[in-house]
Amino acid sequence: MNQSASQDERIANMTFATVYPLYVAKVEKKGRTKEELHQVIDWLTGYDDKKLSKLITEKVTFQKFFEQASIHTNAHLITGFICGYRVEYITNPLTQQVRYLDKLVDELAKGKKMEKILRG
Repeated sequence: MNQSASQDERIANMTFATVYPLYVAKVEKKGRTKEELHQVIDWLTGYDDKKLSKLITEKVTFQKFFEQASIHTNAHLITGFICGYRVEYITNPLTQQVRYLDKLVDELAKGKKMEKILRG
């Protein structure tokens, strides 16, 4: 499924620091922890707490956030709908990676077991 180029550009230019507190609030509201969120982010991107904190402080865009990431080899196993799109059919690589993260955060908030969220 294709998103518009302007949508892809908007996502690329959003700062991770703006979205991160929303992720924290979403998972904590559902009884999950910030530490579990960090575990999910680390699995997808390879960022430990120190690096994640640095990226938030620097207010990096999603473009830069994912350029520096080491995307997990099993990320392609993340499937399903997020924001009205099937993540496996998103053609823009950056938008797909952002939606992968959104999907993992949703799964965490929905109470899915960590071993299911962290595929393989």
